[in-house]
Amino acid sequence: MRPPGRGGVPPASPALLLLLLLLPGLMQLLGAPRGVGAGTAAGAPSELRVRVRLPDGQVTEESLQADSDADSISLELRKPDGTLISFTFDFKKDVKIFRALILGELEKGQSQFQALCFVTRLHHNEIIPSEAMAKLRQKNPRAVRQAEEVRGLEQMHMDITVNFSQGDLLSPHLRNVCAEAADAIYTRQEDVRFWLEQGVDSFVFEALPKASEQMLLPRCGQVGDRGKPCVCRYGLSLAWYPCMLKYCHGRDRPTPYKCGIRSCQKSYSFDFYVPQRQLCLWDEDP
Repeated sequence: MRPPGRGGVPPASPALLLLLLLLPGLMQLLGAPRGVGAGTAAGAPSELRVRVRLPDGQVTEESLQADSDADSISLELRKPDGTLISFTFDFKKDVKIFRALILGELEKGQSQFQALCFVTRLHHNEIIPSEAMAKLRQKNPRAVRQAEEVRGLEQMHMDITVNFSQGDLLSPHLRNVCAEAADAIYTRQEDVRFWLEQGVDSFVFEALPKASEQMLLPRCGQVGDRGKPCVCRYGLSLAWYPCMLKYCHGRDRPTPYKCGIRSCQKSYSFDFYVPQRQLCLWDEDP
């Protein structure tokens, strides 16, 4: 017969009591699960997942990660055709890295996937600071976001390659982001000049055929022989990203204060030399 006043609850076993005592420490060791909108420890990278509408009307999920200690932001999304696109913004080194993992067409003799990396100078007014990105939260994770502002297409001619083995000297993120594209990392002369002035060693970069020679080459879409060199074109689009902070004015505040973000959409087009048409089979446009 149970003692009165215990409500029928059996006494806890010594093992259970020990587990309850150790539970807070175990949770701290293992790390509590983090979801969208959950708090983040100081200095730890934060992640935000947002559903966004692509320019063609389809919806995909975009992952945004911010690391305020490394002062960097990364965005990643998968296109409907399976292509994985990522953007990395390295504020410390003034470097922006675009990567595309393009699924190959086996019936055309392509490998399982092809990787491309494009590296350009980062201007700090292109996107909100990493510290501000790390604090972003959303109230409705199921909402589909659409950019408030569509920024113009930026066309770039990539005439320099980056030596992957020396890429850490340009940005510590390059080794991880562009590992699959070690032989296809492209940049521009004008950006290289800026980085050289910042103290980056010149042997990080390797010149492609001169622009005058490349101008004589046809676009890959006009070349029938897959073994011939040509100028390839690849386009990337960032459907939704926080491009600037919004500031509000309050009666009880003498100075404007941060009160939100403005979202933008931005598209890029890259032209670059390839030694074989086989490396640019997606470029079918004349």
